[in-house]
Amino acid sequence: MKARPFQFLDVPRRMPRELPANVRVLGWQEIYAGFEAEGAAEQGARCLDCGNPYCEWKCPVHNPIPDWLALVREGRLFEAAELAHSTNPLPEVCGRVCPQDRLCEGDCTLHTGFEAVTIGAIEKYIVDEAFRQGWRPDLSAVQPSGKRVAVIGAGPAGLACADRLARAGIQAHVFDRHAQIGGLLSYGIPAFKLEKSVMDVRREVLEGMGVQFHLGVDVDATLGAGLLRDHDALFLGTGATTPVDAGLPGQELPGVLSALPFLVANARRQRGEKHEGDVNFALAGRRVLVLGGGDTAMDCVRSAVRLGAAQVTCAYRRGEADMPGSAREVKHARAEGVHFLFHRQPLAIEGGAAVTGVRLAATRASSGRAGALELVPGSEETIAADVVIQSFGFRASPAPWWQDIGIELGGRGHVATRGPAGATSHPKVFAGGDNVRGADLVVTAVHDGREAGDAIARKLELAPLSSR
Repeated sequence: MKARPFQFLDVPRRMPRELPANVRVLGWQEIYAGFEAEGAAEQGARCLDCGNPYCEWKCPVHNPIPDWLALVREGRLFEAAELAHSTNPLPEVCGRVCPQDRLCEGDCTLHTGFEAVTIGAIEKYIVDEAFRQGWRPDLSAVQPSGKRVAVIGAGPAGLACADRLARAGIQAHVFDRHAQIGGLLSYGIPAFKLEKSVMDVRREVLEGMGVQFHLGVDVDATLGAGLLRDHDALFLGTGATTPVDAGLPGQELPGVLSALPFLVANARRQRGEKHEGDVNFALAGRRVLVLGGGDTAMDCVRSAVRLGAAQVTCAYRRGEADMPGSAREVKHARAEGVHFLFHRQPLAIEGGAAVTGVRLAATRASSGRAGALELVPGSEETIAADVVIQSFGFRASPAPWWQDIGIELGGRGHVATRGPAGATSHPKVFAGGDNVRGADLVVTAVHDGREAGDAIARKLELAPLSSR
Protein backbone atom coordinates (compact mmCIF):
# COMPACT_ATOMS: atom_id res chain seq x y z
CA MET A 1 0.00 0.00 0.00
CA LYS A 2 1.32 3.42 -0.95
CA ALA A 3 1.40 5.77 2.00
CA ARG A 4 -0.45 9.06 1.71
CA PRO A 5 0.73 12.07 3.69
CA PHE A 6 -1.54 12.69 6.67
CA GLN A 7 -3.50 9.48 6.09
CA PHE A 8 -4.62 9.70 9.71
CA LEU A 9 -6.86 12.61 8.66
CA ASP A 10 -8.85 10.39 6.30
CA VAL A 11 -8.58 6.99 7.96
CA PRO A 12 -9.85 6.68 11.53
CA ARG A 13 -8.44 4.28 14.07
CA ARG A 14 -10.03 0.85 13.69
CA MET A 15 -9.57 -2.32 15.72
CA PRO A 16 -10.20 -5.77 14.27
CA ARG A 17 -13.74 -7.09 14.58
CA GLU A 18 -14.84 -7.44 18.20
CA LEU A 19 -17.26 -10.10 19.38
CA PRO A 20 -20.38 -8.50 20.91
CA ALA A 21 -20.40 -8.75 24.69
CA ASN A 22 -23.56 -10.87 24.80
CA VAL A 23 -21.87 -13.42 22.51
CA ARG A 24 -18.35 -13.51 23.89
CA VAL A 25 -19.45 -14.19 27.48
CA LEU A 26 -20.82 -17.53 26.28
CA GLY A 27 -17.34 -18.88 25.55
CA TRP A 28 -13.61 -18.44 26.12
CA GLN A 29 -12.32 -17.43 22.68
CA GLU A 30 -10.38 -14.19 22.19
CA ILE A 31 -12.76 -11.29 21.79
CA TYR A 32 -10.86 -9.68 18.89
CA ALA A 33 -10.41 -11.27 15.49
CA GLY A 34 -7.15 -10.69 13.63
CA PHE A 35 -6.51 -8.06 10.98
CA GLU A 36 -6.49 -9.01 7.34
CA ALA A 37 -3.44 -7.81 5.37
CA GLU A 38 -5.27 -4.82 3.88
CA GLY A 39 -6.67 -3.66 7.21
CA ALA A 40 -3.30 -3.97 8.93
CA ALA A 41 -1.61 -2.03 6.12
CA GLU A 42 -4.26 0.69 6.18
CA GLN A 43 -4.01 1.13 9.94
CA GLY A 44 -0.21 0.97 9.90
CA ALA A 45 -0.12 3.73 7.28
CA ARG A 46 -1.69 6.10 9.82
CA CYS A 47 1.71 6.20 11.57
CA LEU A 48 3.44 9.58 11.31
CA ASP A 49 6.91 7.96 11.43
CA CYS A 50 7.93 10.50 14.07
CA GLY A 51 11.55 11.54 14.15
CA ASN A 52 11.56 10.77 17.87
CA PRO A 53 9.00 7.96 18.21
CA TYR A 54 7.49 8.21 21.67
CA CYS A 55 5.75 4.85 21.19
CA GLU A 56 9.12 3.12 20.85
CA TRP A 57 10.55 4.71 23.97
CA LYS A 58 7.46 4.02 26.09
CA CYS A 59 7.62 0.33 25.12
CA PRO A 60 9.63 -1.51 27.82
CA VAL A 61 11.47 -3.57 25.16
CA HIS A 62 11.83 -0.53 22.84
CA ASN A 63 10.26 -2.15 19.80
CA PRO A 64 11.11 -0.40 16.50
CA ILE A 65 7.40 0.18 15.99
CA PRO A 66 7.40 2.71 13.12
CA ASP A 67 9.80 0.46 11.18
CA TRP A 68 7.67 -2.66 11.32
CA LEU A 69 4.52 -0.63 10.67
CA ALA A 70 6.18 0.57 7.45
CA LEU A 71 7.08 -3.00 6.48
CA VAL A 72 3.45 -4.06 6.97
CA ARG A 73 2.28 -1.20 4.79
CA GLU A 74 4.71 -2.36 2.09
CA GLY A 75 3.55 -5.99 2.36
CA ARG A 76 6.93 -7.23 3.61
CA LEU A 77 5.46 -9.49 6.26
CA PHE A 78 8.40 -11.82 6.91
CA GLU A 79 10.77 -8.87 7.32
CA ALA A 80 8.32 -7.32 9.76
CA ALA A 81 8.23 -10.59 11.74
CA GLU A 82 12.03 -10.74 11.82
CA LEU A 83 12.22 -7.15 13.01
CA ALA A 84 9.54 -7.67 15.65
CA HIS A 85 11.51 -10.60 17.07
CA SER A 86 14.74 -8.61 17.14
CA THR A 87 13.57 -6.81 20.27
CA ASN A 88 10.73 -8.98 21.56
CA PRO A 89 11.00 -12.78 21.79
CA LEU A 90 7.20 -13.01 22.37
CA PRO A 91 5.60 -10.35 20.15
CA GLU A 92 2.38 -12.27 19.49
CA VAL A 93 1.83 -12.46 23.26
CA CYS A 94 2.55 -8.79 23.93
CA GLY A 95 0.34 -7.79 21.01
CA ARG A 96 -2.52 -9.43 22.90
CA VAL A 97 -1.94 -8.76 26.59
CA CYS A 98 0.14 -5.59 26.88
CA PRO A 99 -1.77 -2.56 28.21
CA GLN A 100 -1.04 -0.62 25.02
CA ASP A 101 -3.40 2.14 26.16
CA ARG A 102 -0.87 3.15 28.83
CA LEU A 103 2.30 2.14 26.98
CA CYS A 104 3.02 2.49 23.24
CA GLU A 105 -0.44 3.61 22.09
CA GLY A 106 -0.81 5.90 25.07
CA ASP A 107 2.32 7.76 23.91
CA CYS A 108 1.50 7.70 20.19
CA THR A 109 1.64 11.25 18.79
CA LEU A 110 -1.85 10.74 17.34
CA HIS A 111 -3.29 9.67 20.68
CA THR A 112 -4.45 13.19 21.46
CA GLY A 113 -6.86 14.43 18.84
CA PHE A 114 -6.78 11.67 16.23
CA GLU A 115 -6.57 8.40 18.24
CA ALA A 116 -3.48 6.23 18.38
CA VAL A 117 -2.30 3.79 15.73
CA THR A 118 -3.55 0.27 16.53
CA ILE A 119 -0.04 -0.91 17.40
CA GLY A 120 -0.93 -3.96 19.48
CA ALA A 121 -3.38 -5.43 16.98
CA ILE A 122 -0.86 -4.97 14.14
CA GLU A 123 1.89 -6.62 16.18
CA LYS A 124 -0.43 -9.58 16.74
CA TYR A 125 -1.23 -9.71 13.00
CA ILE A 126 2.43 -9.68 11.98
CA VAL A 127 3.40 -12.73 13.99
CA ASP A 128 0.19 -14.75 13.67
CA GLU A 129 0.13 -14.35 9.90
CA ALA A 130 3.88 -14.90 9.46
CA PHE A 131 3.68 -18.13 11.46
CA ARG A 132 0.61 -19.21 9.48
CA GLN A 133 2.53 -18.68 6.24
CA GLY A 134 5.46 -20.74 7.52
CA TRP A 135 7.92 -18.11 8.70
CA ARG A 136 10.29 -19.20 11.47
CA PRO A 137 13.36 -17.54 13.02
CA ASP A 138 16.39 -18.13 10.82
CA LEU A 139 19.20 -19.59 12.93
CA SER A 140 21.14 -21.04 10.00
CA ALA A 141 24.14 -18.82 10.81
CA VAL A 142 24.29 -19.94 14.44
CA GLN A 143 27.09 -22.32 15.38
CA PRO A 144 26.52 -24.63 18.38
CA SER A 145 28.80 -23.56 21.20
CA GLY A 146 28.64 -26.67 23.34
CA LYS A 147 27.47 -24.50 26.26
CA ARG A 148 24.40 -25.44 28.30
CA VAL A 149 22.21 -23.17 30.41
CA ALA A 150 19.34 -24.22 32.69
CA VAL A 151 16.29 -21.97 32.83
CA ILE A 152 13.91 -22.44 35.75
CA GLY A 153 10.46 -21.19 34.83
CA ALA A 154 8.78 -21.35 31.41
CA GLY A 155 6.94 -18.07 31.81
CA PRO A 156 7.64 -14.95 29.73
CA ALA A 157 11.03 -14.24 31.34
CA GLY A 158 12.25 -17.82 30.96
CA LEU A 159 11.02 -18.13 27.37
CA ALA A 160 12.60 -14.83 26.38
CA CYS A 161 15.90 -15.91 27.94
CA ALA A 162 15.77 -19.28 26.15
CA ASP A 163 15.15 -17.53 22.83
CA ARG A 164 18.25 -15.38 23.23
CA LEU A 165 20.37 -18.31 24.37
CA ALA A 166 19.35 -20.32 21.30
CA ARG A 167 20.32 -17.41 19.05
CA ALA A 168 23.80 -17.50 20.62
CA GLY A 169 24.23 -21.21 20.00
CA ILE A 170 23.68 -22.13 23.64
CA GLN A 171 21.60 -25.19 24.50
CA ALA A 172 18.75 -23.97 26.71
CA HIS A 173 17.07 -26.49 29.03
CA VAL A 174 13.85 -25.02 30.44
CA PHE A 175 12.27 -26.54 33.56
CA ASP A 176 8.74 -25.80 34.76
CA ARG A 177 6.33 -27.35 37.27
CA HIS A 178 3.35 -26.96 34.93
CA ALA A 179 2.40 -29.43 32.21
CA GLN A 180 2.58 -26.75 29.49
CA ILE A 181 4.92 -23.84 28.77
CA GLY A 182 3.92 -20.24 29.40
CA GLY A 183 3.60 -20.01 33.18
CA LEU A 184 0.82 -17.53 33.86
CA LEU A 185 0.48 -16.92 30.12
CA SER A 186 -1.07 -20.39 30.02
CA TYR A 187 -2.37 -20.79 33.57
CA GLY A 188 -3.19 -17.26 34.73
CA ILE A 189 -4.29 -15.10 31.80
CA PRO A 190 -7.71 -16.34 30.62
CA ALA A 191 -8.21 -17.63 27.10
CA PHE A 192 -10.46 -14.72 26.13
CA LYS A 193 -7.30 -12.58 26.22
CA LEU A 194 -4.76 -15.19 25.09
CA GLU A 195 -5.96 -18.41 23.50
CA LYS A 196 -3.80 -21.30 24.57
CA SER A 197 -3.09 -22.38 20.99
CA VAL A 198 -0.87 -19.29 20.80
CA MET A 199 1.48 -20.81 23.36
CA ASP A 200 1.33 -24.19 21.61
CA VAL A 201 2.67 -22.53 18.45
CA ARG A 202 5.35 -20.69 20.43
CA ARG A 203 6.49 -23.96 21.96
CA GLU A 204 6.82 -25.50 18.50
CA VAL A 205 8.84 -22.47 17.35
CA LEU A 206 11.19 -22.58 20.34
CA GLU A 207 11.71 -26.32 20.05
CA GLY A 208 12.52 -25.74 16.38
CA MET A 209 15.22 -23.34 17.58
CA GLY A 210 16.68 -26.11 19.74
CA VAL A 211 15.19 -25.24 23.12
CA GLN A 212 14.45 -28.31 25.25
CA PHE A 213 11.57 -28.27 27.74
CA HIS A 214 11.34 -30.37 30.90
CA LEU A 215 7.76 -29.93 32.09
CA GLY A 216 5.94 -31.15 35.16
CA VAL A 217 9.21 -30.82 37.07
CA ASP A 218 9.39 -29.05 40.43
CA VAL A 219 12.98 -27.95 40.93
CA ASP A 220 13.95 -28.68 44.54
CA ALA A 221 17.28 -28.23 46.31
CA THR A 222 18.74 -31.49 45.01
CA LEU A 223 17.79 -30.90 41.40
CA GLY A 224 18.73 -27.22 41.63
CA ALA A 225 22.22 -28.06 42.86
CA GLY A 226 22.59 -30.57 40.04
CA LEU A 227 21.48 -28.05 37.42
CA LEU A 228 23.95 -25.50 38.73
CA ARG A 229 26.75 -28.06 38.69
CA ASP A 230 26.02 -29.49 35.24
CA HIS A 231 25.30 -26.27 33.34
CA ASP A 232 27.37 -23.23 32.48
CA ALA A 233 24.80 -20.83 33.93
CA LEU A 234 21.36 -20.78 35.52
CA PHE A 235 18.45 -18.36 34.95
CA LEU A 236 15.65 -17.95 37.49
CA GLY A 237 12.36 -16.83 35.96
CA THR A 238 9.91 -18.16 38.52
CA GLY A 239 7.55 -15.19 38.75
CA ALA A 240 5.65 -13.86 41.74
CA THR A 241 2.86 -16.10 42.95
CA THR A 242 2.57 -15.47 46.71
CA PRO A 243 -0.61 -13.44 47.25
CA VAL A 244 -0.45 -10.24 49.26
CA ASP A 245 -2.33 -10.92 52.49
CA ALA A 246 -4.67 -8.09 53.44
CA GLY A 247 -5.35 -9.76 56.78
CA LEU A 248 -9.11 -9.29 56.50
CA PRO A 249 -11.15 -10.86 59.29
CA GLY A 250 -13.14 -13.76 57.89
CA GLN A 251 -10.86 -14.46 54.93
CA GLU A 252 -10.62 -18.11 55.99
CA LEU A 253 -14.37 -18.65 55.43
CA PRO A 254 -15.52 -21.18 52.81
CA GLY A 255 -16.25 -19.35 49.59
CA VAL A 256 -13.29 -16.96 49.90
CA LEU A 257 -10.76 -17.50 47.12
CA SER A 258 -7.41 -16.01 46.18
CA ALA A 259 -7.23 -14.70 42.63
CA LEU A 260 -4.29 -16.68 41.28
CA PRO A 261 -5.29 -20.15 42.55
CA PHE A 262 -8.77 -19.47 41.14
CA LEU A 263 -7.42 -18.51 37.70
CA VAL A 264 -4.95 -21.40 37.60
CA ALA A 265 -7.60 -23.95 38.57
CA ASN A 266 -9.97 -22.55 35.95
CA ALA A 267 -7.25 -22.68 33.27
CA ARG A 268 -6.58 -26.32 34.11
CA ARG A 269 -10.30 -27.04 33.83
CA GLN A 270 -10.31 -25.44 30.40
CA ARG A 271 -7.40 -27.67 29.35
CA GLY A 272 -8.92 -30.80 30.86
CA GLU A 273 -6.00 -31.12 33.31
CA LYS A 274 -6.46 -32.33 36.86
CA HIS A 275 -4.32 -31.21 39.76
CA GLU A 276 -4.70 -32.35 43.33
CA GLY A 277 -3.98 -28.94 44.82
CA ASP A 278 -6.46 -26.92 42.77
CA VAL A 279 -9.11 -24.93 44.63
CA ASN A 280 -12.72 -25.99 44.24
CA PHE A 281 -15.26 -23.42 43.14
CA ALA A 282 -18.73 -23.26 41.63
CA LEU A 283 -19.87 -19.83 40.49
CA ALA A 284 -22.99 -20.60 38.45
CA GLY A 285 -25.97 -18.68 39.78
CA ARG A 286 -23.97 -17.11 42.60
CA ARG A 287 -23.11 -13.54 43.63
CA VAL A 288 -19.38 -12.94 43.17
CA LEU A 289 -17.50 -10.02 44.70
CA VAL A 290 -13.90 -9.36 43.60
CA LEU A 291 -11.70 -7.15 45.80
CA GLY A 292 -8.96 -5.28 43.91
CA GLY A 293 -8.53 -3.16 40.82
CA GLY A 294 -5.64 -4.50 38.71
CA ASP A 295 -5.62 -6.57 35.55
CA THR A 296 -5.75 -9.79 37.60
CA ALA A 297 -8.96 -8.57 39.22
CA MET A 298 -10.37 -7.90 35.74
CA ASP A 299 -9.39 -11.43 34.71
CA CYS A 300 -11.33 -12.72 37.72
CA VAL A 301 -14.51 -10.72 37.15
CA ARG A 302 -14.62 -11.52 33.44
CA SER A 303 -13.99 -15.21 34.13
CA ALA A 304 -16.76 -15.21 36.73
CA VAL A 305 -19.21 -13.88 34.15
CA ARG A 306 -18.30 -16.73 31.79
CA LEU A 307 -18.65 -19.24 34.60
CA GLY A 308 -22.31 -18.29 34.96
CA ALA A 309 -22.28 -16.04 38.04
CA ALA A 310 -25.64 -14.38 38.62
CA GLN A 311 -24.00 -11.11 39.67
CA VAL A 312 -20.38 -9.95 39.51
CA THR A 313 -19.14 -6.90 41.40
CA CYS A 314 -15.66 -5.39 41.68
CA ALA A 315 -14.81 -3.22 44.70
CA TYR A 316 -11.74 -0.98 44.58
CA ARG A 317 -10.49 1.39 47.25
CA ARG A 318 -9.64 4.24 44.88
CA GLY A 319 -11.34 5.82 41.86
CA GLU A 320 -11.58 4.43 38.33
CA ALA A 321 -8.84 6.74 37.02
CA ASP A 322 -6.48 5.37 39.69
CA MET A 323 -6.90 1.70 38.77
CA PRO A 324 -3.47 0.15 38.11
CA GLY A 325 -4.60 -2.05 35.23
CA SER A 326 -5.64 -1.37 31.66
CA ALA A 327 -8.60 0.95 31.08
CA ARG A 328 -9.46 -1.28 28.13
CA GLU A 329 -9.96 -4.24 30.46
CA VAL A 330 -12.28 -2.22 32.68
CA LYS A 331 -14.29 -1.23 29.61
CA HIS A 332 -14.60 -4.85 28.50
CA ALA A 333 -15.63 -5.96 32.00
CA ARG A 334 -18.30 -3.29 32.23
CA ALA A 335 -19.67 -4.23 28.80
CA GLU A 336 -19.89 -7.85 29.97
CA GLY A 337 -22.09 -6.88 32.91
CA VAL A 338 -19.65 -6.34 35.77
CA HIS A 339 -20.73 -3.77 38.35
CA PHE A 340 -18.02 -1.52 39.88
CA LEU A 341 -17.88 0.00 43.36
CA PHE A 342 -15.16 2.63 43.57
CA HIS A 343 -13.78 4.31 46.70
CA ARG A 344 -14.63 1.28 48.82
CA GLN A 345 -12.22 -0.20 51.39
CA PRO A 346 -12.92 -3.78 52.55
CA LEU A 347 -12.97 -4.06 56.34
CA ALA A 348 -14.05 -7.66 56.95
CA ILE A 349 -15.49 -10.70 55.22
CA GLU A 350 -18.68 -11.79 56.94
CA GLY A 351 -20.44 -15.12 57.27
CA GLY A 352 -20.85 -18.23 59.40
CA ALA A 353 -20.65 -21.64 57.79
CA ALA A 354 -19.75 -19.83 54.56
CA VAL A 355 -19.21 -16.30 53.35
CA THR A 356 -22.30 -14.10 53.12
CA GLY A 357 -20.83 -10.71 52.27
CA VAL A 358 -18.10 -8.12 52.72
CA ARG A 359 -18.24 -5.10 55.01
CA LEU A 360 -16.93 -2.03 53.18
CA ALA A 361 -16.40 1.62 54.00
CA ALA A 362 -16.25 4.56 51.63
CA THR A 363 -12.87 6.26 51.16
CA ARG A 364 -11.73 9.77 50.31
CA ALA A 365 -8.44 11.56 49.88
CA SER A 366 -6.71 12.16 53.18
CA SER A 367 -6.16 15.72 54.28
CA GLY A 368 -2.97 14.71 56.04
CA ARG A 369 -0.79 13.13 53.35
CA ALA A 370 -0.80 13.36 49.55
CA GLY A 371 -2.01 10.14 47.91
CA ALA A 372 -3.25 8.64 51.18
CA LEU A 373 -6.84 7.62 51.81
CA GLU A 374 -9.07 7.90 54.84
CA LEU A 375 -12.35 6.24 55.65
CA VAL A 376 -15.55 8.27 55.55
CA PRO A 377 -17.16 8.13 59.01
CA GLY A 378 -20.52 6.40 59.10
CA SER A 379 -20.18 5.00 55.58
CA GLU A 380 -19.91 1.31 56.40
CA GLU A 381 -22.15 -1.09 54.51
CA THR A 382 -22.25 -4.82 53.81
CA ILE A 383 -22.37 -6.07 50.21
CA ALA A 384 -23.92 -9.52 49.94
CA ALA A 385 -21.80 -12.18 48.24
CA ASP A 386 -21.72 -15.95 47.96
CA VAL A 387 -18.12 -16.00 46.66
CA VAL A 388 -15.36 -13.47 47.40
CA ILE A 389 -12.14 -13.37 45.35
CA GLN A 390 -9.23 -11.42 46.82
CA SER A 391 -6.89 -9.80 44.28
CA PHE A 392 -4.48 -7.55 46.15
CA GLY A 393 -1.32 -8.36 44.20
CA PHE A 394 1.50 -10.88 44.48
CA ARG A 395 4.99 -11.13 45.88
CA ALA A 396 7.97 -13.15 44.74
CA SER A 397 8.13 -16.76 45.91
CA PRO A 398 11.82 -17.59 46.49
CA ALA A 399 12.77 -21.23 46.89
CA PRO A 400 14.58 -21.94 50.21
CA TRP A 401 17.57 -23.45 48.42
CA TRP A 402 18.37 -20.21 46.60
CA GLN A 403 19.87 -18.68 49.71
CA ASP A 404 21.62 -21.97 50.47
CA ILE A 405 23.71 -21.54 47.31
CA GLY A 406 24.46 -17.89 48.04
CA ILE A 407 21.74 -16.00 46.17
CA GLU A 408 21.01 -12.75 47.97
CA LEU A 409 17.35 -11.78 48.43
CA GLY A 410 15.82 -8.38 49.00
CA GLY A 411 13.54 -7.44 51.86
CA ARG A 412 10.37 -8.43 49.98
CA GLY A 413 11.74 -11.85 49.08
CA HIS A 414 12.72 -10.82 45.57
CA VAL A 415 16.06 -11.76 44.02
CA ALA A 416 18.59 -8.97 44.41
CA THR A 417 20.24 -8.29 41.05
CA ARG A 418 23.21 -6.19 40.02
CA GLY A 419 22.39 -4.01 37.04
CA PRO A 420 19.74 -4.38 34.33
CA ALA A 421 21.06 -7.70 32.95
CA GLY A 422 19.93 -9.79 35.92
CA ALA A 423 23.26 -10.86 37.45
CA THR A 424 22.87 -12.08 41.05
CA SER A 425 25.26 -12.54 43.96
CA HIS A 426 26.11 -16.01 42.56
CA PRO A 427 28.48 -15.75 39.57
CA LYS A 428 26.65 -18.42 37.57
CA VAL A 429 23.06 -17.35 38.35
CA PHE A 430 20.91 -14.72 36.64
CA ALA A 431 17.30 -13.76 37.34
CA GLY A 432 14.56 -11.63 35.87
CA GLY A 433 10.85 -10.89 35.71
CA ASP A 434 8.46 -10.82 38.63
CA ASN A 435 10.78 -12.68 41.02
CA VAL A 436 13.03 -9.60 40.77
CA ARG A 437 10.51 -6.79 40.26
CA GLY A 438 7.47 -8.08 42.11
CA ALA A 439 4.24 -8.54 40.15
CA ASP A 440 4.61 -6.54 36.94
CA LEU A 441 3.78 -6.70 33.24
CA VAL A 442 4.41 -9.55 30.81
CA VAL A 443 6.48 -7.21 28.65
CA THR A 444 8.81 -6.24 31.52
CA ALA A 445 9.41 -9.94 32.19
CA VAL A 446 10.17 -10.40 28.49
CA HIS A 447 12.63 -7.51 28.69
CA ASP A 448 14.40 -9.02 31.70
CA GLY A 449 14.65 -12.47 30.13
CA ARG A 450 16.00 -11.02 26.90
CA GLU A 451 18.61 -8.94 28.68
CA ALA A 452 19.69 -11.84 30.88
CA GLY A 453 19.97 -14.20 27.91
CA ASP A 454 22.21 -11.75 26.10
CA ALA A 455 24.24 -11.16 29.29
CA ILE A 456 24.77 -14.90 29.78
CA ALA A 457 25.94 -15.18 26.17
CA ARG A 458 28.42 -12.36 26.74
CA LYS A 459 29.63 -13.95 29.97
CA LEU A 460 30.25 -17.18 28.07
CA GLU A 461 32.01 -15.10 25.41
CA LEU A 462 29.34 -15.73 22.78
CA ALA A 463 27.55 -13.00 20.86
CA PRO A 464 23.77 -13.55 20.53
CA LEU A 465 22.49 -13.54 16.97
CA SER A 466 20.32 -10.53 17.78
CA SER A 467 23.44 -8.40 18.38
CA ARG A 468 25.60 -9.62 15.50
